[in-house]
Amino acid sequence: MKSELIEKLRSKKAVIGIVGLGYVGLPLTLRYCEVGYKVIGFDIDDNKVEALKRGESSIEHIPSAAIGQAVADRFDPTSDFSRARDVDALVLCVPTPLNRYREPDLSFVIGTTEAFVPYLHKGMVISLESTTYPGTTDEELKPRIEGGGLTVGKDIFLVFSPEREDPGNPNFSTKTIPKVCGGHTPDCLEVGLALYGGVIDKVVPVSSTRAAELTKLLENIHRSVNIGLVNEMKMVADRMGIDIHEVIRAAATKPFGFVPYYPGPGIGGHCIPIDPFYLTWKAREYGMHTRFIELAGEINSSMHDYVVAKVADGLNSQRKPVNGSRILVLGIAYKKNVDDMRESPSVFLMEKLRDLGADIAYSDPHIPVFPKMRQHSFALSSVSLSAETLETFDCVLLATDHDKFDYDLIKARAKLLVDCRGRFCDSDPHIVKA
Repeated sequence: MKSELIEKLRSKKAVIGIVGLGYVGLPLTLRYCEVGYKVIGFDIDDNKVEALKRGESSIEHIPSAAIGQAVADRFDPTSDFSRARDVDALVLCVPTPLNRYREPDLSFVIGTTEAFVPYLHKGMVISLESTTYPGTTDEELKPRIEGGGLTVGKDIFLVFSPEREDPGNPNFSTKTIPKVCGGHTPDCLEVGLALYGGVIDKVVPVSSTRAAELTKLLENIHRSVNIGLVNEMKMVADRMGIDIHEVIRAAATKPFGFVPYYPGPGIGGHCIPIDPFYLTWKAREYGMHTRFIELAGEINSSMHDYVVAKVADGLNSQRKPVNGSRILVLGIAYKKNVDDMRESPSVFLMEKLRDLGADIAYSDPHIPVFPKMRQHSFALSSVSLSAETLETFDCVLLATDHDKFDYDLIKARAKLLVDCRGRFCDSDPHIVKA
């Protein structure tokens, strides 16, 4: 069973099923198609499926031409889960958010697994790529798979291989980012290495699915803690009248022992604001209290209020209250040069300022219309930047520093400019560093 599946994977005769055709699943789909695999892509969003069938991309950094070519060659998008009968590999790329209590929400992972169980068959491999706490693969997926009558490690193979996508990063692609993979058994790992070995330049094996799960959490907690540190340093430096960005640039000249991280209005994206809480929650099962990780989370979450206070201070200096002021937020994506809004700190800033009575607008060259989101709602479209437009706002808040913004124009025409990204280094009475 194992040898036959490995041979199918290595010869590219295997049919690959990708579940979840978003920022993680779609690039992986295109990579499998690129090297010659047939791919069946599964998604519960019928509108997305139909758009993909027409060769249309809903993700800015993935061109529609690439989708169209893949569909014409070997990509078949569908919302029909019964077609899992036809695949040799099933790769799960579904969301793992937090619930309202900041606890792991595995409903997408569990619901998806249960939906596919009736169609699983002998001689296939299942890989979970969704970030989660150690133990998810063997505690949640394995019992459900074996409940359908298949034995993991013998009839069917189970691995965890965390996604490492960085949307909009021009220096790394799905192909070139090393891929960690852990199997439930040694045979599972061997199949997992074959699954990814044909499409990823370097696959990094680890001893178990739990080791792979914790690897992804460590990567993102490392970033969260360091961002929390530099955000706290920013607040200290601000109180001391020191430009933290100047300090970071100077420290970064040290050729060893220092990695520069940069402060901002909070943390965003699908990993950094969420993943640390998966470990803190699981650690409690072992009687552990992850104080360091939780402190970083508290600091990063507090940045929204810090920025709002800076806006209020800036308006007060011009004898204006937040209530009734017109505020333009520049950039609502969670990071520069992408159209990804997941957990964007800009949206939390907009909500807080709106709750204080401000009249909110936004400008983002990558997001023309504020999208439908599970927890946030604004009936807004992006404002085009011009001298006349900028002058109509009492405050311009730079939240995400896209390269497409005309910073000379913004500096010249904004009545009050609150800079969360250190884009404006010179001193100017109408610029507030946040």
